[in-house]
Amino acid sequence: MSATNLAERVRSALDAGEGILRLAPAWVPRSFLMPGARLKLAKEDLYALGTQRGGIDERWFASTTAAANEGAPPDEGLSYVVVDGQRAFTLREAVAEHGAEMIGAAMWSTYKKWPVYSKFFDNLGPIPHHMHQSQEQAAKVGQEGKPESYYFPPQLNWTGNNFPYTFFGFEPGTTKADLKRCLERWEQGDNGILDLSKAYRLKPGTGWLVPPCVLHAPGSLVTYEPQWGSDVFGMYQSMVEGRRVPWDLLVKDVPKEYHRDLDYIIDQLDWEKNVDEHFKAHNYLEPITRSGGNGAGFVDRWIVYGTVNGKQLFSACELTVAPGASVTISDPGAFGLIIVQGCGTVGTLAVDSPNFIRFGEITSDEVFVTAQRASAGVTYRNTGTEPFVGLRYFGPDVHKDLPKVGDHASR
Repeated sequence: MSATNLAERVRSALDAGEGILRLAPAWVPRSFLMPGARLKLAKEDLYALGTQRGGIDERWFASTTAAANEGAPPDEGLSYVVVDGQRAFTLREAVAEHGAEMIGAAMWSTYKKWPVYSKFFDNLGPIPHHMHQSQEQAAKVGQEGKPESYYFPPQLNWTGNNFPYTFFGFEPGTTKADLKRCLERWEQGDNGILDLSKAYRLKPGTGWLVPPCVLHAPGSLVTYEPQWGSDVFGMYQSMVEGRRVPWDLLVKDVPKEYHRDLDYIIDQLDWEKNVDEHFKAHNYLEPITRSGGNGAGFVDRWIVYGTVNGKQLFSACELTVAPGASVTISDPGAFGLIIVQGCGTVGTLAVDSPNFIRFGEITSDEVFVTAQRASAGVTYRNTGTEPFVGLRYFGPDVHKDLPKVGDHASR
């Protein structure tokens, strides 16, 4: 469509939704993983993109970031705005047309885009011990770094699947020489990297902050993951559940001249954070009530908070509204929202959490709320008979009252 026509369609959608845009599901496959089948996507559609592309184990929310998958179309991972029941244009295009209104003047001035996204990540078993590069490292291959965060929604974790434990970093005392020996035996089977690490049992309703350059081997709970808008990674584990991990996935986002340079690959890691003996205290999250509570008819809780290397990069809240109740909440920034339980209204839009989704189907469970509308206030109304629950995530430097990691222990 022409630039003029696009601008008019975006303006019309923003006006019709009063600053709230309905979004279509953005499904993402991974060729090297096995889907956990808890994203409500029909079983027969888990390989809707073909077995060569892999099973669909991710759904991305309010995303302007494309998935870095081999053989993927250029819009894989991008969220589409729904107009009259059809995908009309991408959220990326909408932000480009009305940046300051969509994401706030400060964020638009700094990034010229919506710089974050979130996803559901759903696997049958564990995934390889891997890291995400820092901004400086990723820039060497024309990408951006990727700090991320985890929250395990109870509504989707009715089963833990095969391995609900996540390894983080290394045991204190682990040396770079220990890791080098693991990488040297990559083609000899299991390189034994998990022998150097520690696993933590995952608990629905809790979460973690994961800084860049920190190794982690996520377990098999469904994870809600607010993160920076990038898809860089390096897999350091040679085999997982008996399946080979190609060396190419270790060096996918490493400059070509360093693809066999073990010292460079090892030095990508933030060693101090990886061997931190207090890793849980520095990265573990439990919900903190932000507003509401007993007798209020609603409760809004922080589920992702704190800073990464001293910077507020993303955050998230979980809002629960009781049957028959409503609440109006003002937020200081734009956000993406996914409904995980019940039905109701968000502003003027009717929303609900589906039980069964066919690939390509337009659902009514996801919206994007512009910065302008968020600051003016959004009314959430429960029109059903069960709790109405939504997860919403925010971009960088939005909140002045964001809790710190560890604050849950004193509240």
